[in-house]
Amino acid sequence: MPNSEKFRLGKRSPKRSLHSDATETLTTKARLATWRQKAIAKHWRLAVSAVCMTLAAGAVSLDIGLVNLWERQVQSLFFEVRGPVESPDNIVILAIDEESLSQGQHYAADPTRLAYLKPIESWPWQRRAYAQVIERLMDAGAQAVAIDVLFIADSSYGDADDEAFAEVLSRHSERIVLAADYSPQVRQYGVLSEPSLPIPLLEETGVHIGSINFRKEPNEQIHRLGQEFLRELALYDGSADSVEAAAVASETSFEDDGYIAPEAPPLSFAQATLKAANISYPEAPRENIFFHGPRETFKQVPFWQVIDDDLWRNHLRSGAAFKDKIVIIGTTAAVRRDFHEAPFSQSMQYPYPMAGVEILANTIATLEKDLSPRRLVKNSGVNAIAVLSLGMAIALLAHQTQKPVRRALIIGGGIGAWTVISYGAFVAAQTILMTGTPVMALALMGLLDFGLGFGADRLKRNRLRTTLARYATSPLVQEIISQQDDFQDLLALNRADIIGTVLRDRYQILEVLGAGGFGETYRSKDTQRPGNPVCVVKQLKIVSDNPKSHHLARRLFEAEAVVLGELGEHDQIPRLLAYFEVQQTFYLVQEMIKGDLLRDVLSRSRPLSQKAVANMLRDLLPVIRFVHSRGVIHRDIKPSNIIRRKHDGRYVLIDFGAVKTISNKLNEADETRLTSTVGIGTQGYMPSEQSAGMPTIRSDIYALGITAIEALTGKPPHALKRSDDGEIIWSHTVDDMSPTLSKIINKMVRFDFNNRYENSDRVIEDLSRLDDEQLTDCSSMPNNDYPINAGETLNQGTRPGVIDTNSALENTQILPENWINDAKTCEEPPSEEVSDEA
Repeated sequence: MPNSEKFRLGKRSPKRSLHSDATETLTTKARLATWRQKAIAKHWRLAVSAVCMTLAAGAVSLDIGLVNLWERQVQSLFFEVRGPVESPDNIVILAIDEESLSQGQHYAADPTRLAYLKPIESWPWQRRAYAQVIERLMDAGAQAVAIDVLFIADSSYGDADDEAFAEVLSRHSERIVLAADYSPQVRQYGVLSEPSLPIPLLEETGVHIGSINFRKEPNEQIHRLGQEFLRELALYDGSADSVEAAAVASETSFEDDGYIAPEAPPLSFAQATLKAANISYPEAPRENIFFHGPRETFKQVPFWQVIDDDLWRNHLRSGAAFKDKIVIIGTTAAVRRDFHEAPFSQSMQYPYPMAGVEILANTIATLEKDLSPRRLVKNSGVNAIAVLSLGMAIALLAHQTQKPVRRALIIGGGIGAWTVISYGAFVAAQTILMTGTPVMALALMGLLDFGLGFGADRLKRNRLRTTLARYATSPLVQEIISQQDDFQDLLALNRADIIGTVLRDRYQILEVLGAGGFGETYRSKDTQRPGNPVCVVKQLKIVSDNPKSHHLARRLFEAEAVVLGELGEHDQIPRLLAYFEVQQTFYLVQEMIKGDLLRDVLSRSRPLSQKAVANMLRDLLPVIRFVHSRGVIHRDIKPSNIIRRKHDGRYVLIDFGAVKTISNKLNEADETRLTSTVGIGTQGYMPSEQSAGMPTIRSDIYALGITAIEALTGKPPHALKRSDDGEIIWSHTVDDMSPTLSKIINKMVRFDFNNRYENSDRVIEDLSRLDDEQLTDCSSMPNNDYPINAGETLNQGTRPGVIDTNSALENTQILPENWINDAKTCEEPPSEEVSDEA
């Protein structure tokens, strides 16, 4: 092995041992703490989601009331979203409505003519009225008659009234149903379901008796069939085991209280009605009511119309409307207050409650057609596992991304998908899937995920904001702030603090004219000159804190100041008044030029005339020739860097932020050999060789030509069309375009720089031969009366650049009158220049 290889290996070995030693200092406890911190940072959202879904699954397994509340609310919503469906035509409600209850008033007005209304003269009605109606309905061929009215006390009209009613019931007992109330009663030995049955005289007729009771859900609505109410009371249904258990619990004998358990379990009103109509229904337990729609979904006929002979014969066609029908007699009048909360009631879309007789009609139809919605899974433990599995699947899917919008879409999509699946199963197959709890759990999970994530992000941003505010004077920090909309106020606050600051006890800042990532421009006044004249102060912030770069940066800064001072000799370039450094930041003080930026002139007026553009070229080309003669390429000529001076209307070239001293000395024989290494400029105005970092003096000629085309056409460079070989196609868009002027400008902007003018003198020479009489003057240049824009001269002078340094100049350098001659003897800066790209 060569010695060099041995040397390199020998140099690497100590590094490995150092790294090994550093690793060995991490104890197991430290490694565990580091792993825990990383795990928390990466998986805390998943942990929160897991906690939410675990709590939801626990609530489902315990079958708490809140779970039932959500599920019943969702079922009500599904019913209402589905909307009303057609009710069975074999069920008719004979309604004790307001119209029927008001017939007593008509009878009182003419008792002789309206004698048939006497049985319903006042509430409670005579039981003869019910007997009369039953007779007519049975004669008309009704399948069954179910009366949703309690007859638990003797008639107030005497025994004859009860006997007349009982006689009719006896003759049609197999097809008659009377109501019973099985509401729980509190007894000394516990809670019992002691029924309120019809009086013995009526019960002994052999009619069917059905319970009109329903169990209310946690949302105060009726959802379950009547037999579910009876099933829940099975502990107190009178069986021997129930009686013994209750007696032991209370140490009281039921026989002592005279309680006798019924021999057979009671039926619900719906079961009793279908039995009376001789219609079979499922013997297997059914739980939920299938609601067909809101109130008046089932056909209703006012009770009194059956009593009125004329209406019975003509309107009801002697009872043809009741043939083969199940007739339910019950109250729908508001005064009777037999109304309950249920689906299709007391909601935004269906604000009215549902009458008890209409709920009974829905239960009868549910059992007859076997439409009862069934729970797919009744076991709470299995439901809990399903909820946990669904929630964690969505949580894991959301955990694959950290983007809040995607996470919200995934969770929201999971909620929507499960809701759609549940709704489809409910409507199409009368199958109930657990929906409310998983949806609420997922919604809570999404809210917590968003809320905690938003809070964490805000905390991070607040910390970042605090850090940025602390270092707001740093150029790199200002570059970060400038790209964050919600941090812009930090720059404003920083600038506000600057207003009034006096630099070097002389230049007081009046206004921040502009700012970039690496510096700012101020309008200032010179407090040490008579009249306190206004000037422009350019701030050039440093980027690097490397002390070794300071001396090179200082020389570059001084060299640029020398160049700017030389350029300022020209009347159409702002003069450099001073330069200095404060706290690692360089400042240039330049003359303030009052006038209009060409950019603003073009934006507020029509395109310039050909004569105006030719005059602009004649005015600016000597300026560019002067710049090039000093070994400088401007590299950023454009409308926003040209000012039309107010007092004489001449054009001033500003913003030499891309200026660099040229490392190669001028070749007196060929001044096109100027070189540079940094591609600086503005897209559209910058030719291809400049974009590649190899600008020449022909690059400035190209930029001035593009500016002329923009002034003539009113179109920015990006809107101009180009041919296949890269040449700009524009002259056809200008009316009566002078061929000579078009040829000059086209040669200025040729894609290949070898085909452009060699220098400014060649362009000036061709322009001198241009006949101004042939140029149109249909659009004139704005006159000197234009007010100065708020942003005028905003970028004049050297724009903020980047200089690496870490020291300060001792004093402000005020340039003497003969400083140029002295500067020419200064030492040239070293060749390894630092880029001043802004």
